[in-house]
Amino acid sequence: MRLFIVPLILLGLPLAEIAGFVVVGRALGLWATLGLVILTAVAGALLLRSQGLHILRQLSAESREGRLPGETLVDAAMIVVAGILLLLPGFITDIIGLALFIPFVRRLVWSAIGRHIVIVGPSGGGSYRHTREPSGKVGPGPVVDLDEEDYTRDPNSSSPWSRQKREE
Repeated sequence: MRLFIVPLILLGLPLAEIAGFVVVGRALGLWATLGLVILTAVAGALLLRSQGLHILRQLSAESREGRLPGETLVDAAMIVVAGILLLLPGFITDIIGLALFIPFVRRLVWSAIGRHIVIVGPSGGGSYRHTREPSGKVGPGPVVDLDEEDYTRDPNSSSPWSRQKREE
């Protein structure tokens, strides 16, 4: 059933965008419609730049504090998608893109899709999973708990980061 949705979106979205161009073009005229499309593309680029810099500062601050920046990464991904949608010509994608720049809308989207996504830190150092439960329990799934004896990794002596190479 879900596979049916993808072709429907791929065919339906361009048709809806064309219909949007026709409706807006009749109401505003050709040049105003083209100006509006160019204006939203420029606004998308500017918003993407300013919001992107803000997100980079947040990521840097969270990593300095040693926290896993799970929610910040999700916000960054949604802001990138919003910027791309604003750069694409079309009024429907512009409306969706502008909505994704609003933090409340991003939280709503994350609450809808977040339970299917797990963000794992480097070297398994921590994980972030969106959950609605106040206890923070992760949903059902396979869990592999390894002791130090169960998993060992012999160092590669030819690696430039090995202790043996550094001491030489």
